[in-house]
Amino acid sequence: MRELRYPYEDHPAPGTTREVAPGVRWLTMPMGGSLNHINLYLLEDDDGWWVVDTGLSIESTAELWDQIFTSELCGKRVKAVLCTHMHPDHIGQAKMITDRFQCPLYMTRAEFYQAKAFSQGGPSYQDSWLGKQFYQRAGMPLDYLEDLRKAWEGRAASGMSMPQMPAGYHRLQDKDTLTIGGRDWRVVVGAGHSPEHACLYCSSLKIMISGDQILPVITSNVSVHPTEPEANPLKQWMESHDRFLHTPADTFILPAHNLPFHGVKERLRDLISHHEDRMLAIEEHCAVEPATAKELLPVLFARKLDPRQMMMALGEAIAHIHLLEHRNRLERHLSEDGCYRFTSIDPALSRRAHPDSHDAPNDRPVMV
Repeated sequence: MRELRYPYEDHPAPGTTREVAPGVRWLTMPMGGSLNHINLYLLEDDDGWWVVDTGLSIESTAELWDQIFTSELCGKRVKAVLCTHMHPDHIGQAKMITDRFQCPLYMTRAEFYQAKAFSQGGPSYQDSWLGKQFYQRAGMPLDYLEDLRKAWEGRAASGMSMPQMPAGYHRLQDKDTLTIGGRDWRVVVGAGHSPEHACLYCSSLKIMISGDQILPVITSNVSVHPTEPEANPLKQWMESHDRFLHTPADTFILPAHNLPFHGVKERLRDLISHHEDRMLAIEEHCAVEPATAKELLPVLFARKLDPRQMMMALGEAIAHIHLLEHRNRLERHLSEDGCYRFTSIDPALSRRAHPDSHDAPNDRPVMV
């Protein structure tokens, strides 16, 4: 397979932007943990700028935005904010920017209302029978929810809790076209990592702003959560990537993390192959003996996991399990101890199996 190509060796310095195409500027904002940053983008229109994603709801990000507004906008105002999806590193400053410039927020419906619901507070699965049942059936000990609650208490300080959202929005839908600076940007919607993730594709510039839908190095987390315990997000993720394979091969991808790159088809095929490999490894494991989701974690992840990493890893394991159930390759049984155990049932598994040539388990689950 051809390697990905990276035109830039580094990221823009904090508080600055870098032009990557006419009317398209790239900037970064800080994040904690191993990711370190999020990539954001500015699109220049005749009468102002569109901000694409906004960074975390932390003071350092707001201060850097103030520098950008002062020195990088060529005397123009922000006329719109567009958020690819509802995760805190993408929407954290949406209210600040839209309030400051009294400009609209653009999002897909599912992303806006899920963000709105989560930002309103209210009962959490950590305090309800839903969370207890979900994690018990996954094979987790009864004290796990308490460990998880403690891990999330520190999340607000790092800006990863859900921020307050703007009161309203302008809806984006798949195949919508936004004309910005005389160029058409087509909305391309994916799913799986989040419910209705919007990417932007400009054919005249041969550029796609991909958010977390297509990343060059890491793989976005695709998880089942207690709020929707029977969801099948990996099915949506794989189907989305099948559609994104129609993206022209010469497209320059501007992702939310890592560096912008060429090689979209190579990367998509690699992501699809990776998840297929992980699912086959799960099938092979469950052909030997039935397993809970927790017992399948070493098949997918190599390192010891803290409670929050465990939540992400477990959600991803369940996502792979649910797609295998959908494909009629795993069968679920509720055991007397209250745990779901999964057994491989596809008679063709022996012909497909290759237990000695799988990808190595990931060193850690990805936290985007």
